[in-house]
Parts: sequence; structure tokens; C-alpha cells
Amino acid sequence: MLDVVLFPGHGPMLPPPLPALILADGTAYGCRSFTTFTSFTWFHPRGRAMQNPFKPTAGATPPELVGRAGLLDEFEYGLQQGSGAPGLLTIITGSRGIGKTVMLSEAEGIARNHGWAVISRTATPGFLAGVGDDMLRILDELGDGPPSRKITAFSAAGFGLTTQLPPERSADWRRTGNELLHLLAAKGTGLVITIDEIHAVDRVEIAQLAADVQHFIRDGLPIGLIFAGLPSAVSDLLNEGVATFLRRADRINLHEAAIAEVNTSYSELFSKGGISISADLINEAAEATEGYPFLIQLVGYYLWLEADKAGWKLDQSRVQRGIAAAQRRNTLVVVESALSDISDRDREFLDAMAAQDGPSAAGQIGALLKAKPNVVSKYRNRLIAAGLIESAGYGKVDFAIPGLRQYLRA
Repeated sequence: MLDVVLFPGHGPMLPPPLPALILADGTAYGCRSFTTFTSFTWFHPRGRAMQNPFKPTAGATPPELVGRAGLLDEFEYGLQQGSGAPGLLTIITGSRGIGKTVMLSEAEGIARNHGWAVISRTATPGFLAGVGDDMLRILDELGDGPPSRKITAFSAAGFGLTTQLPPERSADWRRTGNELLHLLAAKGTGLVITIDEIHAVDRVEIAQLAADVQHFIRDGLPIGLIFAGLPSAVSDLLNEGVATFLRRADRINLHEAAIAEVNTSYSELFSKGGISISADLINEAAEATEGYPFLIQLVGYYLWLEADKAGWKLDQSRVQRGIAAAQRRNTLVVVESALSDISDRDREFLDAMAAQDGPSAAGQIGALLKAKPNVVSKYRNRLIAAGLIESAGYGKVDFAIPGLRQYLRA
């Protein structure tokens, strides 16, 4: 018997009955829920969920934060202590695909669980006005005054709204923030602002936000600010004028997870999913990720996909196929993106590194490039700041992004 939930009726404004999925071998899957008209969650007749838990998409929350235990403890403690707590000012850095956006999402969830309001923005041009609009929205929801916005347009099917700020309210968003923070303080809570990808925006807006947050902190108001970006962007920001107060912020420098932790996570998730796979193959998959968070999600995703095709059993060939698919996707999404905005001289430095197996010594790179030590040092520091390479001991560097060496050698 199929496990299918039907709507009691359906007309022009209601979705049709939820469908059943019947495979060629006669196995029937029922649909118990849906989130949109095209996104269904399927269940095996024995009750096992068929949804892939891995989320290899930028910013999507993974099933587990492998290797990240305790990193946000200071931030959570700051929420409990309130205004001026060091953890409420935090900067997250790391290379592309290392999990910065995921950590921001985790921090936002922690803040909401503690009753704090959250404003989440990506540092695109004009983001500061968006922060001000979000402040007004929260004020409208909490306060007793008249609405501060009026609807000026709507998108297709009513899934989005465009609003316009009255001139008298858009002139000074610091005043709006001050009003909101006093209201939140009276309720025993506060506001956390998260800003992602600070490497992609004009420093003027970031500096303005930092200056205003500094004023809020001086006034004893309950404000938290978390930035995330590439190491180079953070270094530049901390060296610029008014934003220098951010040097006192907590720093979370994200690195690779331990392979043993990846192994444990895979074992638990595949077991819960009813997937049959040997311990040796799980270890092979874990090692293929190199502890890199985006690859952890990619490998897990494609292994789950392969298991789905093979009756929930994974053998050597299926595992190798899944790993290869994950590596191709990582090359397309991370490696090629990381190389798209570097100079020719930067590329020559990376090519010299790729010619060697393992970490490269500055002297070896200098010999290959026929460059003086000060020139080698200049490009070394620049590529480290860009998150492409990392220190690997005294006088040595190695690639910070999995697959980068292989790509440069191809």
C-alpha cells in the first residue's frame, strides 16, 4: 500500500493531490510533504527518507558542522553578557569554500535562539541602506507607531515586495539604530548584524557601518557585529582608518576539518540513511575531501546520489565515481573562481608551486621564477592574503584549496 497523503479537495487555487513515485522494479515511494509545487520529500515504503542530507551550495546549512565545535562559544557567551562583550564583535576568515557563510548562518541561529534580533546582509553595493531598512522593519514589528514604509511595487505572484523609505526616516540610519537598540535593550535583548563577503564591496560602506557600531558600543547598547570574508579583505579592512577598532574583534580563522571527524560524520549519516558501505570506502571518501568543508558536502552529496542509483549500496566503483564528480564540481565552482582575478605574475608563482610535490620552499620558487627573495616574499604574502596558499612551516607554502595543484598541472 502506498503511503500517500491526499488533499481533501482541489480546485483552481489548490495544488493537486500529492503524487506517488513508482520505479521500474515496482518499488513505490509515497510523498508525505511538499515545500513548493515542484519540491517533494519522498519516503521509502519501509519509512526511510530518501532526501539527500548534504548541501553543496554556497551558504546552505550542512547536516553537521564537521570540525567546527566550540568556535562560536565566545559569541554565544557574549549574547548572554550583553553590551561590550568581546564575542559580540567577531571576524570570520578563510579561503573560498571553507565554510564562512555557513558559520554566519550558525551564528544567526544561535542569536535567534537567545531572543536577539538578526539582520543578515551580503556586502553588495548599497548594503548599508538595506541594513537601515531592516532596522525599520524590526521597529515596525516591535513598536507602537505608524508603519515606516509603504509598498510601492510587488513581484509576480506576490512573492516579493518593494518598499520605499520616507525621506525623514532615511536621512540618518544611525538614529534609527539607536532607537531600535534602546527598544531591544528595554526588552532584555539586542541586535546582531552579520555581513558576508566583505571582499566584494567598497570599503566606504564597511567603514561607515563599523563607525556607527562603535558608537553604539560606546553608548552601552546591545549590538553584535560579525563579518566574514577572505583574509586579504579582512587585512585591508583592519588597516583602514575608522575600522581599526575592529582589531579588537575575536578572530575565527577557518581551516580544514580532521579526516577522522569527516570519517565519523560520514559513517553516522550513511548509516542513518540505510546506505550500505564498507568502513574502508568511507575512509577513502573522507580522505578525498582533505577536510575541506565544501568538498565534504560535495563528496557526501554525490555518494548519496550514487547510492540512490544502486539500491542504497556503494561499492568501489560507485565511490570512485562519486568522488570524481565532486572533484569536477569543486574545480568548476571553487578553483576556477579563485583564479579568475589574479595577475599573470601571481599565476606564475602558483605554477612554480604546482611543479613540485607537496610544500614549496621560497628558494625553490625563486629559482624557478628567477626572482629575488623580496619579490618572492611579496607574491607569497599576497597569495596567502587571497586565501590561495598557506604557510606550511618555516619558509614554505602549500596550496590552500584542494584540487588547485592538479588543475594547474593539467
